[in-house]
Amino acid sequence: MNDDTGRGRAGTDADDEQLDVHDAAAILADARDHALHELRASYPLLFTVWGLILFVSYGVIWLSVRSQHPYTGPTPLSLVVLALLLGAGGVTTAVTLGRALTGIGGVSAVQRRIGGLALLIGLVGVFTLEGGLAHAHASESLLGVYGAVAPMLVTGVVYAASQAIWLDWSTRTLGVWLVLVAAGSAYAGPVGVWGIAGLASAVGFLAMAVIRHRRGLA
Repeated sequence: MNDDTGRGRAGTDADDEQLDVHDAAAILADARDHALHELRASYPLLFTVWGLILFVSYGVIWLSVRSQHPYTGPTPLSLVVLALLLGAGGVTTAVTLGRALTGIGGVSAVQRRIGGLALLIGLVGVFTLEGGLAHAHASESLLGVYGAVAPMLVTGVVYAASQAIWLDWSTRTLGVWLVLVAAGSAYAGPVGVWGIAGLASAVGFLAMAVIRHRRGLA
């Protein structure tokens, strides 16, 4: 009698423990899915923000140089606008992704941080090289084309590799588009490159934001 009762209690304890494990696994899975949804939800917002930033900042620079004959480079005011908008975009990106990654650990979070660090290092390298070209007395035309497309090219390459970093098809597609825009718009010369690159890249960002939203990937 007592043996049967002991075995019954042992079986109940084992069942309870198994249920607890399943419940814990379900809770972890729900938390992971919620975190991934929050991270995906940031993309339409970020794509829209950066699309508008590129459209406005490159447009302002294009307006400042379109009447220059010969080309002498963007005006100080247009560069201030560019710096302020890029700063605002950087802060928005850091806050949005930082909030989405809060509480997320493991390989996924590490991959995203590595991707962000790679992009930052690449952009620092781009601007450092631009300073080196200026120091070597490169022409204003060369600096104009380089300044417009080099950051976009680096960003596009990092985004194009995002399938291995973020596992996100939309970022990869956008990256390929940015590479094509950077390579193609360079042939427009130091004046036209600002208008074409700014408009085409903005269209890419905004189109991807709309596509993700309409496909329920927001």
